[in-house]
Amino acid sequence: MHDIEPYWNWRHHYTAEEDERSPFFGEEHSEFEFTHAVYDHVIHPQWDAFGSSTLYMKVIYADYDEGYAIIELIGEWNDLLHNDIMILKRNIVEEMMAQGIVKFILIGENVLNFHASDEEYYSEWFEEVSDADGWIALLNFRPHVVEDMQRANIDQYFLMGGQLNALKWRTYEPDAVFERVASQVQRRLGV
Repeated sequence: MHDIEPYWNWRHHYTAEEDERSPFFGEEHSEFEFTHAVYDHVIHPQWDAFGSSTLYMKVIYADYDEGYAIIELIGEWNDLLHNDIMILKRNIVEEMMAQGIVKFILIGENVLNFHASDEEYYSEWFEEVSDADGWIALLNFRPHVVEDMQRANIDQYFLMGGQLNALKWRTYEPDAVFERVASQVQRRLGV
C-alpha cells in the first residue's frame, strides 16, 4: 500500500495544502517518511489523516464557485470500531460545507473494506446537503464494499453504482468529472 499515491495529475489545478479554505491548509508531507498506516501496512506519505486510524483521504479538487469537492479515499472504512463516518463528517465535511461545498464526489477504488454501524451520520450528512441542493456520489468503490453498504442500508444516502462505478475519472480534467457525475445525478433524481 505504501506505493499507492493519491491522484497527483490535477495538482497544477488544485492542492488542498495551499487552499486557505481547505481543512488541510498548511499541511506538509514528507516524500520519504512513512508516518501513517492502515493496521500494519504503511501508506504513502501524501495521504491526509483526518482522525481515523484506518481510513485516509486526499481532497484532490475543490471548486467553491460550483460547490463541489472530489475526495479520494484509502484504507478500511470502519464505522463499527472507529466510527469513521462521524470523524469524516465532523472533522472534514462540516468544515467544507461551511465553505460552500455541498456536492461531494468520493472515490473509493482504494477502500478495501467497509464495516457498518448505525446510519445517523449518513442521514445527517444527506439531509444537510439535500437541503442545500447538494448530493454525495460514490465513484469506483469495490463491489464487495458496495454490497456491504447496501446490506447496511446506507446506500440510500449516496448516488452510486451503474456508470458511477465504472467512470474512468483519471482520463478527464476535474470539471469534466464533475459534469459527468452531475449528469448522472440529474438523471437519477429527475431534475
